[in-house]
Amino acid sequence: MTDYSGCRIGVLALQGAVSEHMAQLAALGATAVAVKHVAQLEQLDGLILPGGESTTIGKLMRHYGFIEAIRQFAAEGKPLFGTCAGMILLAKAIEGDEPAHLGLMDIQVRRNAFGRQKQSFQTALYINGLSTPFPAVFIRAPYISKLLSDNVQILAEINGSPVLARQDNLLVCAFHPELSTDPRITALFLDGVRNRLEAQ
Repeated sequence: MTDYSGCRIGVLALQGAVSEHMAQLAALGATAVAVKHVAQLEQLDGLILPGGESTTIGKLMRHYGFIEAIRQFAAEGKPLFGTCAGMILLAKAIEGDEPAHLGLMDIQVRRNAFGRQKQSFQTALYINGLSTPFPAVFIRAPYISKLLSDNVQILAEINGSPVLARQDNLLVCAFHPELSTDPRITALFLDGVRNRLEAQ
């Protein structure tokens, strides 16, 4: 098993699926921190933006000063991982009238792309780099409706729509890896964190 004990990872704890992410990080050996204050970012090696309600989280991020702080965090090359709502928060464009939040990743996303709560589903998702499918849980999930540059690497799709992608130090997925007992997607993020730490 890969050693992630040197990785200190924050989970933005303003709203959403925080405890599940923290439990999975801890199970992989990383130090998990519930982030409620901007000052905590300085002590982190990576940050997860969890699922939840993207508009609500976005408003809270603005209220508590997280927008510019997280942009600076990303500018320093520290890895960010956005899941479901977190993917929406990281996108440079959102379909419809909603303005972008962090505007960091060269993607346009569609909210609730697979339908509302009752259309939630789980599927065996084939992911580039993984030898077997991942049990992906989709809950009011978005997807990437448009790539805004050639810098985005697509890692998984459903019916031709990207649901897992990477751009430099940014990783996003439309599903909830923290709700699965399979830790491989979280480990994929931690690999990026560890590689950056080893390169320093």
